[in-house]
Amino acid sequence: MKWETIIGLEVHVELATKSKIFCGCSTEFGGAPNTHCCPVCSGMPGTLPVLNKKVLEYALMAGIALGCRINRYNKFDRKNYFYPDLPKAYQISQLYLPFAVDGRVEYTTRSGEKKVVRIREIHMEEDAGKLIHSSYGDYSYPDFNRCGVPLIEIVSEPDMRSAEEAVGYLMWLKSTFEYLGISDVKMEQGSMRADINLSVRPAGSDKLGVRTEMKNLNSFKSIKRAIIDESQRQIELLEAGGTVIQETRKWDDNKGKSFSMRTKENAQDYRYFPEPDIPPVLIDDEWLKSLARSLPELAHEKRERYIRDYGLTEYDAALLTEKKQLAELFERTVALCNDPKETAIWMLGDMMYLMNRDSVAAEELNIDPYQFADFVKAVRNGIINRTVAKSVFEKIFASHDFNVEKYIEDNNLKQIDDAGRIREAALQVITENPKTVEQYKSGKTKVFAFFIGQTMKKLHGKANPALVNEIVTELLNNSD
Repeated sequence: MKWETIIGLEVHVELATKSKIFCGCSTEFGGAPNTHCCPVCSGMPGTLPVLNKKVLEYALMAGIALGCRINRYNKFDRKNYFYPDLPKAYQISQLYLPFAVDGRVEYTTRSGEKKVVRIREIHMEEDAGKLIHSSYGDYSYPDFNRCGVPLIEIVSEPDMRSAEEAVGYLMWLKSTFEYLGISDVKMEQGSMRADINLSVRPAGSDKLGVRTEMKNLNSFKSIKRAIIDESQRQIELLEAGGTVIQETRKWDDNKGKSFSMRTKENAQDYRYFPEPDIPPVLIDDEWLKSLARSLPELAHEKRERYIRDYGLTEYDAALLTEKKQLAELFERTVALCNDPKETAIWMLGDMMYLMNRDSVAAEELNIDPYQFADFVKAVRNGIINRTVAKSVFEKIFASHDFNVEKYIEDNNLKQIDDAGRIREAALQVITENPKTVEQYKSGKTKVFAFFIGQTMKKLHGKANPALVNEIVTELLNNSD
């Protein structure tokens, strides 16, 4: 029997405000345990929460960018549950009237498939703390620093059918929030994490199967592995005559498997009721319009413009816009050198290679766009050849203070276009290698590369490659 996997995601994104959602405590990542909390975010009796307006602003920007209908009247609710890392035993969230509903995300997967995922809702809520597990015994210690850090939760419809589609959707969200500037979306720090709701059904069926949920996955790799494994687990269970139980499962990335934690709660199990300490939120139409006008150009919009205006391929445009810092470097450099294709060649080739080699993230790039533009012009105008250019670009990559023109001049790196010098060097190579010349004459044309390489070597790699090719070809074909 063929099976179809049905996937919906609940994505939690920490907003990049300096203070928490309902109090003035710092949201800075890290810090000694329990140093970023106060009576409000630790839920002490008699305290009153006050909504941070910047949280609402960032949340609305997200809702607009995801094509949602904004509820001008929305309010908060209490979600009651007891966990050791939630000191007041309830979470302030939005169930009945979230601020955004009925959104839509259109994206392209890595394999080129166009995909649409509907957004059921986006709501604001506060984060819980975390437990620090002791390595010396069966103990756990609560750290409440993260309690009250502002979150938005994006709840999708079950529109995804594979791990690739789910990761593509998450990548779209990640880049969108990064471009908006509303979150650092550092998954390794938990700033963006996903809960996976997954079920399987016979192919062609329109009835949803029983779903399981895997919570708080914070890397694309683990999300992909978890979806593949859970889908296969459910299929094997059903084909063996078993029954899928609605439950919450924990994904263990080291073991590559998920494990049952508890039966899955429904909304009624949380005993939601309206939050009595926070009044309803009323959103002004003019403010909403102002926020919509202020949105920056987003990654998918840049991608379309790069294809249309710069003639880049869809694949290259996608890579350049995947990270905000890459797009900014590209655009600033192109504005100075007016050569988008040459700029893209070096960014997607040598720069990506050096970033991988040296483990440099896009946020850590230290390339001066002015020097990068001078470099692109030097290559385009034939001042240096591409062999020399590779070593020059590595200097640009390594130092923000590097001066391209001075380095080329001081190290005598300008391209040799003197046909006489090139001919002299090529003749020396041919004279010194009579046996290789005979091989070439006998039809072993692969040795032609040897003559090119040796001629370039004699000229310290600085010769015009096209001129070297032309002269070596002429000399070999005319030699006795």
